[in-house]
Amino acid sequence: MPAGVGKTDMERIGLFSEMGYTTIGDKYVSPFNRPFNEAASKNRQMLPGGSKAMSHLQAGYFDSQFARIFEGEGYVNMNQVRRRYMMEEAKKNLSKAFLPSSGEKKLCGLGSYYGTIGGPVPFFSAELKHRDKYEAPGKNLYTNPGKKGTGYGYANVTIGKQFSHSADFYDEAKLNYKKANEEHHRLLKGTPFKLNLYPREYFDTNAYFSDKPLPPIKTEEKKKLLPNPFKPSSPGKKAGGMKAGTFEAYPSHSADPYVVKLEKEISRKDAKIFHPSGGPKSRPTESIMALNVRRHWNN
Repeated sequence: MPAGVGKTDMERIGLFSEMGYTTIGDKYVSPFNRPFNEAASKNRQMLPGGSKAMSHLQAGYFDSQFARIFEGEGYVNMNQVRRRYMMEEAKKNLSKAFLPSSGEKKLCGLGSYYGTIGGPVPFFSAELKHRDKYEAPGKNLYTNPGKKGTGYGYANVTIGKQFSHSADFYDEAKLNYKKANEEHHRLLKGTPFKLNLYPREYFDTNAYFSDKPLPPIKTEEKKKLLPNPFKPSSPGKKAGGMKAGTFEAYPSHSADPYVVKLEKEISRKDAKIFHPSGGPKSRPTESIMALNVRRHWNN
């Protein structure tokens, strides 16, 4: 390959040096010229002669002549065999077949015992049983009739005597509780004892509850409003073609060529074409064990 044109073969493969071969002295065989099944092209092969379809001819079977299962036997009529067997079985009977005297009797309706073996059953008879003459029981105990009235607002209506009137204050329970509470506070001396190490409950109490007194209410100071709001001297200017709304003046025009000039011109003789480095490439290899097995078979 001429120098300076393209890449060499070693550079195309992506290796620094030529790698050693993994074969054992075997000659190289191109995979394109290798047959699909090498064993089929060596030694003698079995030729079956094609498949045969089943038909009424003898060509579809393995035997050259059709073999019968029974040869030279006579024809047997199965109906005649059955009749002979029935005649032999009939000779074993001592007398004629048993026939009942008469057929079954059918019932003529519900509650009828016609055709039954035992006849009517007296326990299921519809005849009425004998009963003794009815005797009325004695009279009940007579008492005075009940007094009319519901009891509310009527005197001497209940079974017992009338209750006597007794005064009952409406707030008696409240007054008694008040007297007992005053007596309890009179017997107390000082404030109740409180200990910091007193065991607490499993769950926390109300987090928003506090025994400390609340701080004084803060009064918000009202800000004094200015009599006149601030107004700028003039509204902002919009940016237009003359750039009147900018802080600085528009820069002066400078000539700018469209093509960028290079600092140093590159001659064509010294120019080299850039070739990017190729990535890793795989190579077809065969295992050492497969090569040894194939070499052993061929030897």
